[in-house]
Amino acid sequence: MIEQTSYSRAQTFWLVMLRLLIGWHFLYEGIVKILNSGWTAYPYLMDSQGFFAEYFQSMAANPEFLAVANYINIYGLTLIGLGLILGCFSRIACIGGIVFLGMYYLSHPPFIGATYMMPTEGSYLWIDKNVIEIGALMVLIYFPTSRIIGLDRYISKLFKRK
Repeated sequence: MIEQTSYSRAQTFWLVMLRLLIGWHFLYEGIVKILNSGWTAYPYLMDSQGFFAEYFQSMAANPEFLAVANYINIYGLTLIGLGLILGCFSRIACIGGIVFLGMYYLSHPPFIGATYMMPTEGSYLWIDKNVIEIGALMVLIYFPTSRIIGLDRYISKLFKRK
C-alpha cells in the first residue's frame, strides 16, 4: 500500500484532530473504567440483543471469561486511546478500535424494536455512533497522519535503519 504523506495543512490539521478526538474518546472510556474499581461489563453484556445476544450473555455468565473481557475492555480502550493520541502504532490502534466498536455494535445493534437498559443519545436505525466512529477510524487507516505528527514518525525511522 502506498502511503501519501503530503497533505495540505488543513487536511493534516483535521485528520490529526480526528485522530485526537477519537483517541480521547477511547482513552477516557478506559480511564473511567480503571478508576471505577467496581466496573464490569456484566450488565452491558446481559443487556445484549440481536443476532449475537446469546453469545454476549454467555460471556457474562462465565466468571472467568467475564474477568478476561473486563480486563481487555479496560486496558484495550486505554491503549487504543493512547496510541491514537500519541500517534504511536496508530494503524494497529485504529484496527483495534474498529474491532472494539464492532463488538459493541453487535452487542447492542440499533434495530427497530430494540430497547436497552442503558439510555442512548438519540433514535438510531442501523447506523449509530459506533458505525460512524468505525468509518472515521477507516479514514485514519487510509489517510495516516501519525508519520507526520506522532511517534510513528520516529518509530518508522528506527525500523528503516535496520
